[in-house]
Amino acid sequence: MGSRNRKRVLIENVRPTVDAGVYPLKRELGDEVRVVADIFRDGHQKIAVWVEYRHQKRKNWNKVPMQCANPGMDLWETNFKVDQIGIYEYKIVAYCEDYGSWILDTGKKVEAATDYASDLLEGIAMANNYKSWLTFADRDYLKKATARAEKGDDDLQKWQILSNDRLVELLAQNPDPASRVESPTFIVQVDRVRARFAAWYECFPRSCGFESGKHGTFKDVIKRLPHIAEMGFNVLYFPPIHPVGFSKRKGPNNSLTCAPTDPGCPYSIGNQFGGHDAIEPALGNFDDFAELVDAAEKHGIEIALDFAINCSPDHPYLRQHPDWFSKRPDGTIKFAENPPKKYEDIYPINFESADYKAIWKEMLRIFLFWAKRGVKIFRVDNPHTKPFAFWQWVIAEVQNKYPDVVFLAEAFTRPKVMKALAKLGFAQSYSYFTWRNTKAELIEYFSELTTPPESEFYRANLFANTPDIFPAYLHAGGRPAYKVRATLAATLSTVYGIFQGFELCEGIPVQGKEEYLHSDKYEIRTRDWNAPGNICDLITRINKIRREHPALQEYDNLKFFEADNDRIMFYSKSLGDDHILVVINLDPFIKHSSFVHVPLEHFGLTPEQGYQMHDLLTDRRYLWYGSKNYIELDPNIEPAHIFVLRK
Repeated sequence: MGSRNRKRVLIENVRPTVDAGVYPLKRELGDEVRVVADIFRDGHQKIAVWVEYRHQKRKNWNKVPMQCANPGMDLWETNFKVDQIGIYEYKIVAYCEDYGSWILDTGKKVEAATDYASDLLEGIAMANNYKSWLTFADRDYLKKATARAEKGDDDLQKWQILSNDRLVELLAQNPDPASRVESPTFIVQVDRVRARFAAWYECFPRSCGFESGKHGTFKDVIKRLPHIAEMGFNVLYFPPIHPVGFSKRKGPNNSLTCAPTDPGCPYSIGNQFGGHDAIEPALGNFDDFAELVDAAEKHGIEIALDFAINCSPDHPYLRQHPDWFSKRPDGTIKFAENPPKKYEDIYPINFESADYKAIWKEMLRIFLFWAKRGVKIFRVDNPHTKPFAFWQWVIAEVQNKYPDVVFLAEAFTRPKVMKALAKLGFAQSYSYFTWRNTKAELIEYFSELTTPPESEFYRANLFANTPDIFPAYLHAGGRPAYKVRATLAATLSTVYGIFQGFELCEGIPVQGKEEYLHSDKYEIRTRDWNAPGNICDLITRINKIRREHPALQEYDNLKFFEADNDRIMFYSKSLGDDHILVVINLDPFIKHSSFVHVPLEHFGLTPEQGYQMHDLLTDRRYLWYGSKNYIELDPNIEPAHIFVLRK
């Protein structure tokens, strides 16, 4: 049969994984990656188990030992720390621990005072086997140890030499390589912390001007930065800032009638001034943009850009690459449609073109073009309408050169498609939060998103509104509704966003639709950023609470608790001794009261122990006893408590 088969260990059910390791886990810089697996061998002998891991750009593997957390169930676990952005690889390796097994068995005989002379000979022979794979220094130590054991005065002295801690540890750390068994190699995508924890503010730069009807500029945005930073936002996201097409330009409210002064829709990209690598001249130039990026950084804000693969009929691609676009049988180019809507001013690129490889390379060039200019966050428009393989490739290529780039997938589509995009590399994803309003809906949806397997790869960025979506909940709920949705978005997830005007509680809906009348998408808006009735103070407080409490900066620590009233939702986030509990009235019209039930054991409390609930929104403090406590929330005063629990 040839050499002996020493591979006796089985490694099963490694977790956490995404689709059994097909796709990477997501973690952030500085995280501990916890690895758990079922690992065992035939018989009763010991095994030695490690996790070997490395950053993909490092040659050598590090290793950490795994511990058997439940010997009866052969459950092993350990952690390793990721200290560099990019891709990590890890695998579990297991060996037969022959010498450790011998120590265990022989130790029982020594303890029972039975004869073990033959066992000592076996131990010496076994230890000598290790010489063939030990390093020179370790081999020298082993030779001397076994030689002393052979010459020992009696069996007890021999045993003491052979069971010396140093020798046992040396051989435990260097098991027989012929017995090595490996799991598959798993992948961890490590992003910077801002991929998990951020507050986004979306605005059209052209609507940041201070004179009614006048096109805003990057310099106007710079003047707005102090206010945006003061509210606590650290990502400033722009819809497309490229030249806007003239042909078939849309007027206000998506009208086909366009006046000469109408600015058009920024998603209709490209004209004689350039395409995706150019700036709309009315906004400024590249020097102005660089000044904006620098000014934002000084306020702790990053600029995020929209990456929309749309072309106006005037885009340079139409002349340079006409075969990149789909044509109808009559020879006309096919424009974008979302029945009953028609976007005559937008031509989508055909990713099934025979020249698709050139399209892929050009899209990569555009990403790198803006990343070089300081843009390290991209919100991608409608990624679900482009090939999965393209996103997997282009994200990897961009991050190979700029590992700190973060991608957000704007995909309101079928759940499996949204999840696939996250698995393929998008660090953040839009969600159905916009349409989850009732207590049952919110609990069901966020229980799914914040627990495995979804929490291992899907980070939901909760936008309370967008230029495209004016949620029905906000139409009639007035100021309380805006406060409810802001509080939910900022505390259910670690990353959330609002579109300009939300803080002013503004918005007139298109009749019968979840759309804004006089949307910024089609016209220039000028606002009074201190208009009466705004909720800027609330948003500022909430963002301050998020920054000061680590519990609100972790994504997968959300727990829902019982509240007797269906309009009252009760949940918490904890990290170490930081316990944040949110109680919120989901009804923007009526005051509601409820008993809420605090699971005392979850917070290390006893039934007779009092504890303080400090409302961080109002600075009021309450002394609670036991698990059942009464609350009352009037949406016209404050619809929510954000408590920190103090023992």
